[in-house]
Amino acid sequence: MTTHFFREVDRFKRAVLELSALVEQRLAEAVQALETRDAELARKVMDGDAEVDQREVDVEEDCLKILALHQPVAVDLRFVVAVLKINSDLERIGDLAVNIAELALFLAEQKQVSVALPFAPMAARVRVMVAQSLDALVNMNAELAREVCEMDDVVDTMNREMYEIVKTQLQDTGAKPNVNILLHLLSASRHLERIADHATNIAEDVIYMIEGRIVRHNVEIYAAGQAIPRYAANVRS
Repeated sequence: MTTHFFREVDRFKRAVLELSALVEQRLAEAVQALETRDAELARKVMDGDAEVDQREVDVEEDCLKILALHQPVAVDLRFVVAVLKINSDLERIGDLAVNIAELALFLAEQKQVSVALPFAPMAARVRVMVAQSLDALVNMNAELAREVCEMDDVVDTMNREMYEIVKTQLQDTGAKPNVNILLHLLSASRHLERIADHATNIAEDVIYMIEGRIVRHNVEIYAAGQAIPRYAANVRS
């Protein structure tokens, strides 16, 4: 490949990293707005969605230009294709952060009530997954990416537990649950679970970028560096 090609790749690498940092910031602000009922911060996240969308479009156009003009092959082609997919996942995380901000804005306008939902631990775990998937991308670290994939099951379990808690509170005839608040928090939990899925997608694409192996759809579990078919792991458990 020519020097011009590598210069173009370096330029759009920086653009992807800038988008990554922006999306991570938006997610942190959306979660903070929800936990603190901060309407102003929620609006800031919502207003910033256009910037994320534009950056996503810019990165996609850069990827397509590189494919058209330079026709990369092998490792270079794999890198561009993986970044194209990661770019889409980042934009979706940004959209879901806006969804959480919209829920935060609604909750900020409601009367403060005590709702016993373990939302904060789930939000913290999801933010770790997003940050770690992006660290894996920056450092081209496949092992770090595998750790993100393994954390996805934990978040799925947290989301199911959240649903069961809400269902129990709604069925409690002796209590007077605030249905709107419970349902909005449950929606936020679902959005976080989807963000964790996108972080997992990014981690899987990082593995593909580095190793040339497609590991999406949870086809494999990684334990001690050894790939084990998921169906076999399920049999043993």
